[in-house]
Parts: sequence; structure tokens; C-alpha cells
Amino acid sequence: MARWCYRHRLVVLLLWVGALFGLGFSASTAGTNYANVFSLPDTDSKSAYDLMEKAFPNTSGDTDTVVWKVDEGSVRDQAVRDRIRPVLDDIAKMPGVGAVASPYDARGAAQVSRDGTIAYAQVTFAKRANEVPKELVQDVVDTAQGADRAGLQVELGGQAIQRVQEPPQGLSEGVGIVAAAIVLFLAFGSFFAMTLPIAIAVFGVGTGLFATQLLSHTTDVPDIAPLLASLIGLGVGIDYALFIVTRHRRGIQRGLEPEEAAATALNTSGRAVLFAGGTVCIALAGMLVTRLRFLDGVVIGTSLTVVLSVLAATTLLPALLGFLGPRVLSRRQRRRLAAQGPEPEGASGLAARWSTVVEKRPRRIAALALVFMAVLALPVLSLRLGATDQGNDDGSTTTRKAYDLLAEGFGPGFNGPLQVVTEGGETSALVKGLEDTPGVARVAALPPAQGVTVIQVVPTTSPQSVETDRLIDRLRDDVVPAAGVEAHVGGVTAVSKDFSTVTGDRLPLFIATIIGLGFLLLLVAFRSLVVPLTAALMNLIAAAASFGVLVAIFQWGWGLELLGLGKEGPINAFLPVIMLSLLFGLSMDYQVFLVSRMHEEWVHTRDNARAVRVGLAETSRVINSAALIMVCVFMAFVLSGDSGAAVAGVGLAAAVALDAFILRTALVPAAMHLLGDSNWWLPKGLEKRLPHLAVEPKEEAAPSPEARAGGGPASAVHGFVRTAEGEPVAGAAVTLLSGGGRQLDRVESLADGSYIVSVPAPGTYLLATTAPTYGSRARQVVVGEGPLVYDVELVEGEVDAVN
Repeated sequence: MARWCYRHRLVVLLLWVGALFGLGFSASTAGTNYANVFSLPDTDSKSAYDLMEKAFPNTSGDTDTVVWKVDEGSVRDQAVRDRIRPVLDDIAKMPGVGAVASPYDARGAAQVSRDGTIAYAQVTFAKRANEVPKELVQDVVDTAQGADRAGLQVELGGQAIQRVQEPPQGLSEGVGIVAAAIVLFLAFGSFFAMTLPIAIAVFGVGTGLFATQLLSHTTDVPDIAPLLASLIGLGVGIDYALFIVTRHRRGIQRGLEPEEAAATALNTSGRAVLFAGGTVCIALAGMLVTRLRFLDGVVIGTSLTVVLSVLAATTLLPALLGFLGPRVLSRRQRRRLAAQGPEPEGASGLAARWSTVVEKRPRRIAALALVFMAVLALPVLSLRLGATDQGNDDGSTTTRKAYDLLAEGFGPGFNGPLQVVTEGGETSALVKGLEDTPGVARVAALPPAQGVTVIQVVPTTSPQSVETDRLIDRLRDDVVPAAGVEAHVGGVTAVSKDFSTVTGDRLPLFIATIIGLGFLLLLVAFRSLVVPLTAALMNLIAAAASFGVLVAIFQWGWGLELLGLGKEGPINAFLPVIMLSLLFGLSMDYQVFLVSRMHEEWVHTRDNARAVRVGLAETSRVINSAALIMVCVFMAFVLSGDSGAAVAGVGLAAAVALDAFILRTALVPAAMHLLGDSNWWLPKGLEKRLPHLAVEPKEEAAPSPEARAGGGPASAVHGFVRTAEGEPVAGAAVTLLSGGGRQLDRVESLADGSYIVSVPAPGTYLLATTAPTYGSRARQVVVGEGPLVYDVELVEGEVDAVN
């Protein structure tokens, strides 16, 4: 497939461009129909909601608030009335505004604070918040704040108002792409190579978002789904292309023609990309076991974007590589290739030196990494799930100011009232019991409608307070049963509490599901029990540490002012499920890319120390570059204006940084050095029963006896293993490998450094030599009809790879 896409590059490019613009035109024509459906069957708040919907079927429009405060006098003063009343009348006349409830109306006395300094009006739109045109909302904001003057403060709150405060759509994605481009240019040193991962991410995310927008007309997709799809799509799209482009560039530098290098890159790193994309989708699909309808649309949007990003990386990318040819290298690299010829296969520099350090001191490095991650994970012990609201907005926003004014004038619980809903029966005893309950500020029973009575209960504490959660439990367990009526406690605060409870109860099943599926995938791919067990443990460590960072920042408030992310509060209840899905998927990505290279070397040499050393030396730099790009992309979502996306962005940035820079670069290779050959252990009975799912390309079969006899007589390669100074190296392992990487012979050098390995037939082979003190070297050797003399020179700290 890679060769076909490379050779028919114009056709492939036109197909992708057509798909992007076609989906974009269809999506812009159809518009959006995102819907936040918090369906919680068998919960008390859901029963309350059903009764309220029966009693008040026509209250689906969004209700927002205009709040004003005077520094002196009262809001009832004639001067204040004359300034505010015309503004409210103008808002009421706007097309799309259903009604305006003013404190200056006959029934508006309750909308003025006791001290008379703060009042509010309720603006009810004809549609839900996400359907109200932003132009209308902005007109409401401008008209209301036009009454602001010295001594009179006017602010607005509500979901529709919050939407017009958000930064321009695409700002976070744009900042993330620019940051990624800078990192890519520093990594590649080539403008053309830099554009490739960016182009793949743009096509993958663009088609994914447009497709998700179209799907929102056929199923419930929450409005946070496109943000999360952008977040994960940009990250994986750029990373997957980075892995393939890096392998392609390496092939050209080692003498391959561009087409052959592209085919080899797709046959190696491309396979890993397909496998990694599958693990991300499986981790995302794990959200479905929670049976929370709100998350179904998130799974659809993010999974679709990941699939399209993988498809772009495996089809569009080889086509773009065909357009660039050798220009995928920088000018300096092309000049060096022309002047000095192909580079030897090997890893050098900081990555190779660090790989050697990990091999020499695995216990110390593993202990330090574990202690560091444990310290970061400590705050997770105080994790509290809940829901953020406009009280968590930045202090400079009008929604936060309105929230604070309402809390100041009417009490902290005014921003999150509870609704006690009952159908039929006498409610006087229930109202009396609610009024006498500690923690209740005031109670107001609305006139019955359709046989349903709604009793508004305003707590004395804020919606996010632990005391408010306890009050809800007290009402449900004690007050309502004592009144002798059947009633349900609802409202936004009660829904948030029930959502947190349901999520917390189902979280263990969700974690077990995604860990179990990831374990099975790695078991089949790497034919090992220890590798998937190690991966599962590392994923749990990364999750604990990243949630510890989230608790410290967003729940304890450490650094919130620096990040400009508002006020501390509980962690949104849906975030653990979404974040764990994304985190486990991304962690599996890095595990696959790291261990697949180690496994490739293990299959070739059966030397665990060498496999771990080479795998780390060859992949750590690209994994760290990919992680740095993801951190930039995720942190850019702090600018999205959506608190959920901002928290997810910070949490995922921390998780990816810890996973790549601490776990995959230090703890995983150190643990694999300590475990030795047991890393690759698999019971023989299980080996026979497992299906074959190879991440690496298929190995060539070993030459048959007939082929050996017909191809020429058996021969040998012999010579000496020496240091750069000419000293003999005794005990060096010398391995002869077929072109497909199958081990044909293995010996150790003698005291004088001499060795001899047998060759089955004339041809091209790989000769790998490794010694614990001096490092390793791998070279191609061409054997003719007679024995080949080949001396090997080992240099301390050098790591060559077998490819």
C-alpha cells in the first residue's frame, strides 16, 4: 500500500483534499446540533427531572441573569430604576428573547437582596444555550453593560453568556500547531520535513471534526466532544507522522532510495502506528462500559478522529514523501550524504549514552523514578469529584463577577438551588421539615402544575461545598421520608452529585476493562506475559501521578493564578473517565514504539541487555520529541475557554511528560534490564493458542537444507574482535543473522579476540558483535564461495542497531 500511495501520490492527495473540503462544505451547510445529555437512569435527580418536565414542558430555553449592584443607596432608588428599566425593556424586545423577569415587576421583590444593594433580572431565551446565536447574546451583554456607570456595576451570568466569553474557535488548535511546528523544525532541521506531521494532523483532525459535526445530527454528541477530539487528534496525528518520517529519513541517510525508505518506514513504524491507533481507540471505547450516555458522543468523536489520523499517516504521508523525495532531509544532511556516503546504522549522542547509563545502574534509576512518581501521586488521595460552574471562571470574567455578586447578595447557595419535587399529596409537612433542616437558607414552594409541586431549596453553602453534598443526603435519607410523602431531590447541584457517585462506582470496572484489553493486545503482539504486565503497572503509575498533579493545581489551587484558570474546586466527574481513556491510549502508544524496537532486536539477537539498550537508544529521542509536541498541543487548550478542556489539557500534558520523560525513558528500560530474559517469557501452551498479530514485519524463512545445497557450499566468516587501540576483546558475542533477522550462528570470541561463525550459503548477512564493556556493532557482510575474513572494532559507549 505504501508503494502504491508513493507512486500515485497526486491521486492520493486529491482524494484527501476532496474529502476535507467535501466534509467541510457539508458540515458548514448542516450546522451543529451538539447536545449535552446527562442521562442518569435510576437516580433521584433523574426522577425529579422527569416530574419537572411533565409539569413545565415549555421551559427548555436557557435562562441567564443580569445582576447589578450600587455602591451607595438602594437598587430601588428612582435613578437606578430609570437607568436599568429601559435596558431590560430593550432586551425583552430582542428577537430570540422569550421573557425578562425584572425585580421591578409586581412579583419581583424576592429578586432584591435584603440590604437593597444588589438585584437581578432573569433573561429567558427561546432556545437552549448552545443554540442561541452568539450575535444575540453579545447584543444582550452590550445592552446590559451599557447601563454600567460609576457607582453602578452591571454583570451577566449563565451558560449562553459564558459562550461569548470564550476565545475565538480554533485559537488553542492554532497555538498548539505553531508550538508543534517549532519543535519539529528543531528536531528535523528541515522546513519540508516539519510540514509533513502538521499536514497529517490538519487533514486527520479536520476530517474528523467535520464528520463529528455531521454525526451530531443523528446522535447525541456533547459540545466538549469536538474540543477533546481536536486535543487527541492533533497529538496523535503529529506523533504518528513524526515516527514514520523519522524512520523514513533514517533510511535515506543510510543509503536507501526515497521510495524504498518510505516502504520500509511504513512496513516498520507504520505497523506500529496502526497498532498504536488501535490501542487508543480500544482505550476510548472502554468509556462505553460506564453506560453514561454523555460519554457515547465523546467516544464517537475522538475515536473517529484517531482513525482518520491513522489513515492519513498511512496513506497521505507516503504520498507527500513522494512529492518531497530527498528534500525530506535538510540541505546540510543532503550535502553530507553526497560527500560522505550513507551513514552507518547506529545510535550515538545523548540517547546512546543515557541508554548505557540505564544499563549500568538500573536499580538506582528505577528507585529514583518510582520515588518521584510516588511523591507526585500523593495528592490523588484527596481527590474529590464534582462539577465546576461559573464560580470557577477567571476573576476578570463577567460570569464570575455575576456569580460572586449573587453569592454576596443572596447567599452562597443561591447559585445552586435544589428542587424538591413531589407529585400529589399534601406538602405542608415537607415544606416545614425543609425549613427546619440545618444548612437550608430559605424554602419557597411554587404553585402546583399538572399535579406536580416544586419546592425551591436554597442551601447556606455553595454548590461545590462538601456541606451541600451532605445536605442532599440528609434531605433524601431523613427529611423527605419523615414528611411521609414521595419526593425527589433534583437541580443542577443534585445532578452533579449523582453523576459523581455513578462515575465513582463504575470507575473500577472501567479501569479494569481498559487495562485488560491493553494487556491482551500487548500479549498477542509481543508474545510475552511480562511486557504487558509491566505496561499495565506503568499506566497505573502514570495515571496516579497525573491525577495528583490535577488535584494539586485545580483542587488545591497551586499555580491556578499563574495559569489564569480561575478558582479552585472539585475535579469534574466526567474527567477521570475521559482522561484515563486518553492517557491509557497515549501511554500504550509510547510503550508500543519503545518495546516494538526492543522486541525487533530481541528476535534478531536473543540478547535482552542489547535489545533494551538499542531500543531505548533508538527510540528515546523521537519519543521525547513526540511527547514535547503533545505537551505543547495539550497546554494550548488552556486557551480554549472551556474549563473541562483546560483541565484535560493540563492533566494530559502532565501525564504525557511524566510518561515519556520518566517512565519510558528511565523506569521501563531499568525494569526490563532487571527482569532480564524473563521479559520475553511466554508459556509454550499459550504460545500455540494465541493468534499472531505482528507489530514488526514478517521475518524471512531460514534457508532450507535443499537451498543450502543448491546455492553453494557452506562457508564461514572469521576474524578478530579488537578495540580501537588494537587490543583483543575476549568473550564478545558474535551473532550471524539472515537478511530477515533470523539468528543463524552465535559464538564468543577467544582470548586473542578471534572468532568464527558458519555460513549456510553465499549471500548477504548481518554480523552483530556485542561486549558488555565496549558496546556493540552491527554490519552487513557479503559472503561469496569461500570464507570471509572480517575484523570487528568495538568502541566504548557506541550502540549499533540491527535493522
